[in-house]
Amino acid sequence: MALYWCTECMPLAVTALLPVILFPMMGIMKSGDVCVQYLKDSNMLFIGGLLVAIAVENCNLHKRIALRVLLVVGVRPALLMMGFMAVTAFLSMWISNTATTAMMLPIAQAVLEQLCETEAQRDERELLEGQDHGGKDNMAFSMETKQPLQEVTSHKQEVNTVKAQLDDVYETPDVERGEEDSPSDWRRKAREAKYLLLTKGMSLGVCYSASIGGTATLTGTTPNLILKGQLDEIFPDNKDVINFASWFGFAFPNMIIMLVLSWLWLQFMYMGFNMKKSFGCGMTDENDKEAFAVMEGEYRKLGPMTFAEGGVLTIFVLLVVMWFTREPGFMPGWATVLFNQDGQFVTDGTVAIFMATLFFIIPSKCPGLWCFGRTAVDEEGKKLASPPPLLQWQVVHERMPWNIILLLGGGFALASGSEVSGLSLWLGESLAPLKSIPPFAISLLLCLLVGTFTECSSNTATTTLFLPILASMATAIELHPLYVMLPCTVSASLAFMLPVATPPNAIAFSYGNLKVLDMVKAGFMLNLIGILSINFGINTWGDAMFKLNTFPSWANVTHGRNL
Repeated sequence: MALYWCTECMPLAVTALLPVILFPMMGIMKSGDVCVQYLKDSNMLFIGGLLVAIAVENCNLHKRIALRVLLVVGVRPALLMMGFMAVTAFLSMWISNTATTAMMLPIAQAVLEQLCETEAQRDERELLEGQDHGGKDNMAFSMETKQPLQEVTSHKQEVNTVKAQLDDVYETPDVERGEEDSPSDWRRKAREAKYLLLTKGMSLGVCYSASIGGTATLTGTTPNLILKGQLDEIFPDNKDVINFASWFGFAFPNMIIMLVLSWLWLQFMYMGFNMKKSFGCGMTDENDKEAFAVMEGEYRKLGPMTFAEGGVLTIFVLLVVMWFTREPGFMPGWATVLFNQDGQFVTDGTVAIFMATLFFIIPSKCPGLWCFGRTAVDEEGKKLASPPPLLQWQVVHERMPWNIILLLGGGFALASGSEVSGLSLWLGESLAPLKSIPPFAISLLLCLLVGTFTECSSNTATTTLFLPILASMATAIELHPLYVMLPCTVSASLAFMLPVATPPNAIAFSYGNLKVLDMVKAGFMLNLIGILSINFGINTWGDAMFKLNTFPSWANVTHGRNL
């Protein structure tokens, strides 16, 4: 299965179904025991999270949030990149990384095109003003000179003046100037080179922040749920150590650190570190005002917030609040008080499915009783006898990634088969010599291994293959399982170097005029930044949260009990 997942010689979902065929035939597990792995609690949490994401996308609420934040941030270069990366990371915490990237990149492209077009119009205006003034000097450049002997010197001074003015907003890239290039030609080339760099930087910023943002929540990306599912399968007595609140408490600060460092690195690569000019507050010229008008126009096209958007936003906020307060850890949660006194009856999956069900009950149009006699109407103004719900099953059927659900189940079945057959025990004993290596070195080396492997394999397949082995190794050397499983899970989402590594990378590669080398140069450093950030987190606040310096009693299990 590992070979099939890495080479994708068959669809990943079809490969994930192989345990249903092979385990019963080989006498490893009964068919019923294998099939039940495909719809565990973690799968239901994943389905509930996807239903919420589909509802948000269906009513365009994510676009309204994105444009509103960008209008607040402004269009100055560094702030603009920061705004796009922050919005993309926030949205990818709740909806798919691919959908977030596909929505944000066209907006970024439109803003940069408007910035470039407005700057070109300003250059033409200054050129005409220079011609109108005849022999008089213009702030931008002089078009005429009365002394032929000083022509070369004058031309050089004009070019330097143009470059200085371009640098007033951005650090202009070096552009080779031909001997016959006029200041206007050089200015055009410099502008095109500058906006090419800006487009590359913005495209990489959006796709990288989508991957980084997905690590912050338990439902943000598939590897996070694989960790929870396999942890519950291998260590059933772990007392729900990983839930929405505990994951967020560890991963969100780590996400902020990675996002800020990634922004600084991309800022250095594509815009330079002239922070005073890049951070210039407010809209200082027409160029900024017209680009701001583009985003404002897109926001106005959305119109006022609809009843459907308000309903989806309300359910979304309630869901997040219920997730955080179910079992916050530092105090009894509502689930502990009402339902879970004798065991884990209500989980995050229960909450997700309950709230997602409301999308199919609450109408998408304002009912007459709630709107003081006004009845719901369709787009043509006709009265609706029964308004459609916030989410219809046909939309879910078209957008739900059923293949990922099967892939999750296949991973859980593989982990269960490895445990029952004794493979996990054998692997753990084989890795026992690692006990002599300091734990922080083991974590760092494993993160580097997983981060390299995930560049050429899907993050889902990577975590599915590695986590059972890491759990066995941790048990064998009496190391807290989360000390290696948690950082390696996050590292599996750090696929920044290749266009084929993740769908967001592929989308950015097609939008941003990027070369593979551009992504490799930017992504290599971001991989290192991410791995170091994760290991810093696991050895500081992660250690305090999960008590990683002790070997927990729930991890002291006996593998291969059916042998």
